[in-house]
Amino acid sequence: MATTTATARAGVKTTVGQSRAKVSQMETYVWTGIDKRGVKLKGEHTTKSASLVKAELRRQGINPQTVKAKPKPLFGKTGKTIKPRDISVFSRQLATMMAAGVPMVQGFEIVAGGQNNPRMKDMLVDIKTEIEGGSALNEALGKYPVQFDELYRNLVRAGESAGVLDTVLDTIANYQENIEAIKGKIKKAMFYPAMVLSVAVIVSAVLLIFVIPQFETVFKNFGADLPAFTQMLVSLSRFMVQWWWLMLLVFVGGIFGIVMLYKRSDKFAHLVGRGLLKIPVVGEILRQSAMARFARTLGVTFRAGVPLVEALDSVAGATGSVVYNDAVKRIREDVAVGHQLQLAIRQTNLFPNMVVQMVSIGEESGALDAMLFKIAEFYEQEVNNAVDALASLLEPFIMVIIGVIVGSMVIGMYLPIFKLGSVVG
Repeated sequence: MATTTATARAGVKTTVGQSRAKVSQMETYVWTGIDKRGVKLKGEHTTKSASLVKAELRRQGINPQTVKAKPKPLFGKTGKTIKPRDISVFSRQLATMMAAGVPMVQGFEIVAGGQNNPRMKDMLVDIKTEIEGGSALNEALGKYPVQFDELYRNLVRAGESAGVLDTVLDTIANYQENIEAIKGKIKKAMFYPAMVLSVAVIVSAVLLIFVIPQFETVFKNFGADLPAFTQMLVSLSRFMVQWWWLMLLVFVGGIFGIVMLYKRSDKFAHLVGRGLLKIPVVGEILRQSAMARFARTLGVTFRAGVPLVEALDSVAGATGSVVYNDAVKRIREDVAVGHQLQLAIRQTNLFPNMVVQMVSIGEESGALDAMLFKIAEFYEQEVNNAVDALASLLEPFIMVIIGVIVGSMVIGMYLPIFKLGSVVG
């Protein structure tokens, strides 16, 4: 009897799985039709068959003329990668429609229909299909863990449980916009110096490989000994001309090796993380950014009704720093055994006294989420100020470095000419 029941259950699961697979075979159709006024219309509709498209058009008073499947791209799916900003915009659109009383499935259909990125559109249609098949939203989002991380799904699950999904989605959109703003500031701080130094390296390589060899031919006709600095540049130029491919290979291989080691070795990643935090100015920006992201993420999850221990699980990966990631995991372990949050934060020795005190006040007053948002706002402003200060500090410093590198090469190339001029004079 038990075996028969198990077999029946397995059969039901198989049937449900097969029906889900059939349901998810959605396709986009392009159509043309004529309305009651005789005006020709055209558009696209994503559904399971062309007959459903025709039925929907007739329901709207449109006489379908042609309905055919949209041609698929020659080399697979096209479209840009789905970015965090796309998810943020989607969250706000869905929250707005749900707050206005639009059913969730219809909201997904509307948002998907307005997408220009085929990848994003396909993903939203697939999630809508899962929901139509009986899945909860947080379960449907679990099919796309890259776009909807654990934090996002936990917040959605909490919103679904409390019946305030539209509010939670709006909160998520605000949170993502704030976090992306911080990331943008940090990228801006790092991009400018990296770009300028890259240009300096490229200019130096061009001078050594193409320009100095031309001067070397001229120097040989002088018949005199070259100055030591010029001789050093000529030797470096010969080495670059002969072995440039090896240097490029070592450079690319070194970067690849460091990235792979960082991903696979926790000890190395922690070492790099601590090293970055000790860099003057840059380290302080990374530290403040980690604290801002920690406070805002924990505040959002806690306000959404996620239990503190579970919220700390989601927060660990959102700090953007390996060091603070490990610290949050230690905080979670301490809170799980009954310690107060402020005490657990203090034990890490990574958070300033102000953060500890504000968290303590929040715990005692029952307004922990409000205090965490105040901490986040403070450090986000600090990051903005620090990035602006760094940009103004680095600009003249980088120009000096470029001037020294390129100027030294120019002087080295012209030294023999100056020497020859003094001999002739």
